Amino acid sequence: MGSAALAQRDPDYQAARSAGQVGEKPDGYLGIVGAETPALRALVNNINIQRKAAYTRSAAEGATVEQFAFASGCNLIEMTTPGEKYQAPNGSWKTRTSAPPERDSRCI
Repeated sequence: MGSAALAQRDPDYQAARSAGQVGEKPDGYLGIVGAETPALRALVNNINIQRKAAYTRSAAEGATVEQFAFASGCNLIEMTTPGEKYQAPNGSWKTRTSAPPERDSRCI
């Protein structure tokens, strides 16, 4: 299991996600929803650094890191569960309901 996946099993990450303090962004990275604290910023930065490293390793031949990160963002938003936060294509933060999340039209 990669270090990015392990970081996302961190109890602090899970607590922040459950509390709606962090959410998935369309660009494949984690974002802070609402008030930022130094601890929350450190947690998000750590996870995002690990995600970028994983995206860099995994980007297919002919794909950029940004393209791979965007495709991952589509999938991460799709995998949110009711009550979790995600960023809609218009940049607003949404709380996932039982309905499918609002995703960028380029997501497949």
